[in-house]
Amino acid sequence: MAFNFGSAAGTATNQGTTGFSLGSFTPKTTASGFGFGNTTTAASTGFGGLFGSNQNKGFGFGTFGAGTNTGLGTGISTGFGLTGFNTQPQQQQQQNVLGGGLFGQPAQNLIQSNQLYNAASALNAPTLLGDERDAILAKWNQLQALWGTGKGYFNSNIPPVEFTQENHFCRFKAIGYSCIANNKDEDGLVELVFNKKEADIRAQQQQLVESLHKVLGGHQTLTVNVEGVRTVPDDQTEVVIYVVERSPNGTSRRVPSSSLQAYFEQANVKANFQQLGVALTMARIELSPAQIKQLLQNPPAGVDRNIWEQAKMDNPDSERLIPVAMVGFKELLRRLKVQDQMTKLHQSRLDMISDDISELQKNQATTVAKLAQYKRKLLELSHRVLQVLIKQENQRKSGFAIQAEEEHLRVQLDTIQSELNAPTQFKGRLNELMSQIRMQNHFGAVRSEENYYVDSDLLREIKQHLKQQQEGLSHITGIIKDDLEDIKLIEQGLSDNVHIRGGMFS
Repeated sequence: MAFNFGSAAGTATNQGTTGFSLGSFTPKTTASGFGFGNTTTAASTGFGGLFGSNQNKGFGFGTFGAGTNTGLGTGISTGFGLTGFNTQPQQQQQQNVLGGGLFGQPAQNLIQSNQLYNAASALNAPTLLGDERDAILAKWNQLQALWGTGKGYFNSNIPPVEFTQENHFCRFKAIGYSCIANNKDEDGLVELVFNKKEADIRAQQQQLVESLHKVLGGHQTLTVNVEGVRTVPDDQTEVVIYVVERSPNGTSRRVPSSSLQAYFEQANVKANFQQLGVALTMARIELSPAQIKQLLQNPPAGVDRNIWEQAKMDNPDSERLIPVAMVGFKELLRRLKVQDQMTKLHQSRLDMISDDISELQKNQATTVAKLAQYKRKLLELSHRVLQVLIKQENQRKSGFAIQAEEEHLRVQLDTIQSELNAPTQFKGRLNELMSQIRMQNHFGAVRSEENYYVDSDLLREIKQHLKQQQEGLSHITGIIKDDLEDIKLIEQGLSDNVHIRGGMFS
């Protein structure tokens, strides 16, 4: 399971899990003790399930002999669960090793693998001293196997077994997931990890490019380009580069990642890279379907196949993620540092997006204000155009009698004016509201003991409504006044024409 330190994969059937547990395991009965690895037995407890015995007696590390005794005693162990302090005869222990009770395999298969046989002997039946101390030595070998370090002595004539974290019994293991690279070989991307900080790399990026160009032989047809620079844990910096090769006919292409990586693996090039502070070079090439299939079919060293199969089924996105083994605290710490670094990068990106959003909101507010300003200016220009049209129409119809359409328009304007001035219409309602407001203010001043509270939102809406009504009335009043002046001007013009015509006839 991915980063599943401390969780059990079979919680539906677990009846009790105690002790120190960092890993995913699927026991079917009680399991207590020291658990960091992956067990897949049906009725085993703790580490003893790896050996195929259902009720092992031994050193209950974590509960120290959970069963009938306490301390370093016998009983059904829920810790390591291997054989205890001579609780079984030596012959019976050898039968467990050779008879299939240890790994659940036939004896001939175990004999074919000396390494597994020696490991089983060191963990279950050492014969180094020939007395009860061999059982203590077996417990010590079990502890070393669980921790993944040390040597397991079991026979004076056979070299000891080297316990590493890749052995099958090491508990400090888990399964995580990593993204599958989607870069092709022709993209030419190669990752260089420098033992320098990102600020130093960016400050000397041009010198770095020139140094890499010299490492490539200083050919004029080659150009080194930096694809990206980012910080990685342990004060290191990852620089992704690609090299462009120009041919004499003017065309250019990227040097494939595999070819560039093969060149970087040369001994003299590695020496030059060490002088530049390069700690690691890696080609960024996506895995082929055959390679992915091979990786998934073969579990890593020391990882149980059942756990590996379970990890493949638990893959949240099999198209983009691939399971990888995490062995030891060092690997876990590295992944935690990488995760923390990626979290910081994501947070910085979110901060940039937040700043962009704030800037866009400011621009939007400015744009809205400009739109309102332009609307007011458009309204003013519309009124000016209307006034020009009115004057032009007056000049055009100067000396003519009032037409029926004009008379109809005058009647409509008079009607609007009378409606506005009516007591039950806008102007009367506005006056009534104003009087009520003044009255309320007067009563509030006289009767200070009576406090009335008007909601601020409601008051703001009332003010906004009244302001709009006042503006509308002012606008209509201005139009009516202009129209009345125009009508007076027309009437004056008509009267002057009548006098002139009368003088002519007289």
